[in-house]
Amino acid sequence: MKFTPELYCLTLISAATALMWVPYVLARMTTHGVMRAIGTPGACYPVDAPWADRARRAHINAIENLVVFAPLVLVGAIIDVSNRATVLSAQVYVVARLAHYVIYAAGIPVIRTFAFLTGACATIVLAIALLLSRT
Repeated sequence: MKFTPELYCLTLISAATALMWVPYVLARMTTHGVMRAIGTPGACYPVDAPWADRARRAHINAIENLVVFAPLVLVGAIIDVSNRATVLSAQVYVVARLAHYVIYAAGIPVIRTFAFLTGACATIVLAIALLLSRT
């Protein structure tokens, strides 16, 4: 199996998603103290700064979308399909998901939705390209 551009994109976005917790956890540590931040949140747990809460939600959204994107890239690698459509779809997905995280954390609603839809469309195009490669 070759390390295709799609697998590179998957590696890049997986690493980025794995690090998306850092800003909001550091914000919690700075605001509430280390011990409180690493404790179990409960009813009396202090509220995070709005941007930190949005970053946490953007991280959750990134994980949810990675669960759909990753298997498609892996299927493409297994069946040895890598073409302009699959490469471009993977690249667009990475850019859209990184933009989504930053825009979501910044609290920009309409552009956030556009970034999300761009990533979702890239995933769908990738799936269609793989399905069409069967013929």
